Amino acid sequence: MLRSWAVVLGFLAAFGAEAQQARPPIFVLNSLDADISVIDPASFAVVRRIPTGKEPHHLYLSPDEKSLIVANALGDSLTFLNPRTAEVQRVVRGISDPYHLRFSPDMKWFVTASNRLDYVSLYRWQGSEAKEPLQLVKQFPAPKTPSHLNIDSKSTVVYASLQDSSELLAIDLATQTVRWKQPVGKLPADIFLTPDDKTLLVALTGDRFVEVWDVSGKAPQLVKRIPTGDGCHSFRGWGDKRHVLVSNRAGNTISKIDYTTFTVVDQFPGPAGPDDMEVLGDGKTLLVTSRWAGKLTEIDTAAHKVVRQVKVGKSPHGIWTLDHQPRQ
Repeated sequence: MLRSWAVVLGFLAAFGAEAQQARPPIFVLNSLDADISVIDPASFAVVRRIPTGKEPHHLYLSPDEKSLIVANALGDSLTFLNPRTAEVQRVVRGISDPYHLRFSPDMKWFVTASNRLDYVSLYRWQGSEAKEPLQLVKQFPAPKTPSHLNIDSKSTVVYASLQDSSELLAIDLATQTVRWKQPVGKLPADIFLTPDDKTLLVALTGDRFVEVWDVSGKAPQLVKRIPTGDGCHSFRGWGDKRHVLVSNRAGNTISKIDYTTFTVVDQFPGPAGPDDMEVLGDGKTLLVTSRWAGKLTEIDTAAHKVVRQVKVGKSPHGIWTLDHQPRQ
């Protein structure tokens, strides 16, 4: 009888270990090393490095969820990865200066911000397995230094922050024309659109505020400036359609904003220049790239403390894993 129980317990242990190993990997883009750190979520150890084109900054999942697409800005290319196995599927070249990237929710459009070359590019999406997955439709002049993008839920408008001219740009997808350009605060970086498409939050990396803009009318209207911390930079939705995180890169903190009241309701540590973030599926574990230290940091948001860090590459930027909370 004891032997039977030992066999059962051994089987359960093996099954648990196999299930744990099956958890999808964590991807961190090392911008100045031109590669990706692949991290095992259980051990929090780097298990491999994947070469990319020069300066990979951001990444995004394809509409069919078969490919994780890494944008290599100075490499003028996109690296397609299997989000579950980290296998390199293909490299698409001839994509001019893809710094930031987004798909439209209707899966028709793929948009990139060319940070170095001052334009926003609109591509027609042909599918991950097509010989030419992206067909260039139009490039919009976007001086100066288009940084981050967002697209509304109806796939009708693209918003872009123009970092060095301190402006917002809105592009109409149906007519493929510019709707408006609006001055904002210093050095706008990431932008977050609320689920109702009415409000755009703008992180001002050159200041310590998140600006709140009403974009529901013909012209944007400033609603409020939320003090968060020095160098507020990147957003990540909490997953409950009410809260969003913003990393304060110069302040070494991460603020949690209630976007129904536009107030900061919580704050977490963010060591060594916190940049992009990911909220894991458990709803309490926050991962953030510590850009100045070359590390990935894990934060327990319930305890408000750093749990562990792992050394990755130079200037880690984008982060992503399949095991995540919803992005709003």
